Amino acid sequence: MTDDEKPRARLRADARRNQEQLLAAARDVVVERGIDAPLEEVARRAGVGIATLYRRFPDRSALLRAVVLDALERTSVAAEEALDGAADGFTALVRYLHAALDVRASAVIPLVLGRLDLEDPELGPARERTAALVQRLVEAAHADSTLAADVTFADVGTLLVRFARPLPGLPPDVDDRLAHRHLDLLVAGLRPVPGREPPRGPQLDRAALRALRPGEAPSDADRTA
Repeated sequence: MTDDEKPRARLRADARRNQEQLLAAARDVVVERGIDAPLEEVARRAGVGIATLYRRFPDRSALLRAVVLDALERTSVAAEEALDGAADGFTALVRYLHAALDVRASAVIPLVLGRLDLEDPELGPARERTAALVQRLVEAAHADSTLAADVTFADVGTLLVRFARPLPGLPPDVDDRLAHRHLDLLVAGLRPVPGREPPRGPQLDRAALRALRPGEAPSDADRTA
């Protein structure tokens, strides 16, 4: 690398770091304070000025879109790593659940989607990719009989949504640790247990879950999942 190239490389690295910090801060602020939280708070938590935020994201919608795409990418990577690195299907699924909980995707995405265009050419495929990977995790755990047969893709997804939202009045670090503890306690009940009473309530697959969301019709992939 020449002397002229070094400053440019440092600038690119600084820009990437600023963007990562802004997305992480925005994700946390949205979860804790809602989608209309002040953008100045996002910049403050990211350790940058508000002008830096606006250089990267011209308005709130652009920031929220980037937060969702980043969260989906991170959960997709977590699912791929879980599929590649676990000894059995259940272990892979639990590894993914904990990684996804750290990303807080299941907390931020339901809050933000109402502000975004669901026909977005990047957003739709990113959601489908993540869903397909999680479906593979569930199917792998069913295939080796480490996951109860009556636990569905929709159960896994909605469990994460319930766990990802912070409890009121707790410091964020305490809430994070408790969320992982409670997830560990819950997933013990996902293993097959002879003679266990089936869970109450509807058993939803991907298509049924999407049909419950206003304005979303099942995709072809959902119909064949």
